[in-house]
Amino acid sequence: MKRLPPLPALHTFLITARCCNFTRAAETLHITQGAVSRQISGLESHLGHRLFHREARGLSLTTEGRAFLPRIEQVFGLIETAVDELGTEQRPLQLKAPTCITRWLLPRLMQWQKERPDAPVELTTTIAHGVDFRRERFDAAVVYGGHPDDSMHIHPLFDEQLTPVCAPSLLKGSYPLKQFSDLEQHMLLHPTLNEQDWGQWLKAAGTRLSNVGKGQHFDTMDLAMTVASQGSGVAMGDWSLIGEDLSAGRLVTPFDLKVKTGASYFFVYPKRTEPTPPMRELLDWLQAQALAR
Repeated sequence: MKRLPPLPALHTFLITARCCNFTRAAETLHITQGAVSRQISGLESHLGHRLFHREARGLSLTTEGRAFLPRIEQVFGLIETAVDELGTEQRPLQLKAPTCITRWLLPRLMQWQKERPDAPVELTTTIAHGVDFRRERFDAAVVYGGHPDDSMHIHPLFDEQLTPVCAPSLLKGSYPLKQFSDLEQHMLLHPTLNEQDWGQWLKAAGTRLSNVGKGQHFDTMDLAMTVASQGSGVAMGDWSLIGEDLSAGRLVTPFDLKVKTGASYFFVYPKRTEPTPPMRELLDWLQAQALAR
């Protein structure tokens, strides 16, 4: 097997060929001009071809040098790409998400980390529903609301579907929830201050309740559903987010009616970047999880 030339000499050739000047190449490489000249001479001896014409006014590539240069540029380009991709795969994906989706997202991210320890994810949660990649240093985000603007790549996960939720004990208490009017006998838990979620569901149900304005209000739907799981009232929840709570028996849905609000959850990332392989795989996996919920 033919012995390959040393990598430093090939790199020196690449830099020298780009500027055709030993002095400028030496400055770029932070070595002496004599060291550059010796490495080029050694490489030429190894290859058995002259790569440069030494002229009074500088250097110029020989026919062999011109043929050799694009191959060496390709080699170092591949090395740079490999190093960049390796660094990207080792760096955790910085993901932002609103707290309202954590009931669904956190268990799945824990499962992802168990299955893919080579693709770590660092999650930052916030009560904000959107993201501004111009000011926030995240690789991707899950956002909630209407369809995001076109300044980012957008991938739908699932739609919001409102339905009341409560602890199983409320189905067997003094006032079991069998019909919509039974909600009059229970504390209603609101995920917002404006009572909009209960209002949307009750309108679809064709029902009016006198106790809507007397309920407890919370900053997030997640908090309202947590309080509901403790038997303190009936919360307006999101069917798309409560699968884990239903399976564990923490929550039940006393009625079948589910109301789409027009809001959805989306996985987004900046338009200025292409997804890395780990991000693409995480997105595909989350979309598959969303379909299977």
